[in-house]
Amino acid sequence: MRDRLRSRHVVTHVVLMAGALLMVSPFLWQFLTSLKTLAESTRIPLTFLPASPEWANYSAFFDVVPVWSMAVNSVLALVLRVVGQLLVASLAAYVFARLRFRFRGPLLAGFLVVLMVPPQLFVIPQYEVIRTMGWLNSVQALALPGMFSAFGVFVLYQFMRTLPQELDEAARMDGANPFQIYLRIILPLCRPALAALTILTSLFSWNDLLWPLIVNTVPDRMTLPVGLATLQGAQGTDYPVLMAGSLLTILPMVLVFVLLQKQFIRGIAMSGIKA
Repeated sequence: MRDRLRSRHVVTHVVLMAGALLMVSPFLWQFLTSLKTLAESTRIPLTFLPASPEWANYSAFFDVVPVWSMAVNSVLALVLRVVGQLLVASLAAYVFARLRFRFRGPLLAGFLVVLMVPPQLFVIPQYEVIRTMGWLNSVQALALPGMFSAFGVFVLYQFMRTLPQELDEAARMDGANPFQIYLRIILPLCRPALAALTILTSLFSWNDLLWPLIVNTVPDRMTLPVGLATLQGAQGTDYPVLMAGSLLTILPMVLVFVLLQKQFIRGIAMSGIKA
């Protein structure tokens, strides 16, 4: 019996290691390509290792793209979007999950129907709103539409449903109003779900290309994904520089995930969302 269990553990670990290697391989190829010359990156048959590491590709990325201004725009848009979405989604989720009022079910169903609507359908109306407000080529134009998310409401709603109703009843007996219950009791207990939503919203905001490409056309107001897109030309693409820029761009999101990894996994597990 012990031999069988050991063999199963060995097989399990081998499969997991193979899966991990498969997941890491694109990043490894990206890193190795960033150290190649343009000729090596387009050579047939493909070369795995660079003949001589070209670290100058990283400095070339900073030369051809205004990295620092784009990074500031990306960070500001991310912070505004995350803070706004956490506030709006947590309030909406609290109302649907903890309060009882007429037509709550139909309103929640209608709200969640938005999850089935492709986000591209909202681009033109959102653009018209931003243009009317005079916010084109601004940071708030990048962040405002992303502050309202049916997905964020659904994640927090699922988590808040798991909290005992006795918490609300005890708070009401102590004289707390609904907003005090939300702020002092429910919200602190939702930290794992808030951390999960923070990571997901940060990822969506950091990788967003279509919306920033539409509303911000001035180079100093663009984000990093748009800057990376400008490296792909119709006549040719410098793949080593592009890979160097892509590798530098994903590092902040890797850092955010590492810092909030435990809360993210717990929040996803308890909210019932399948990643």
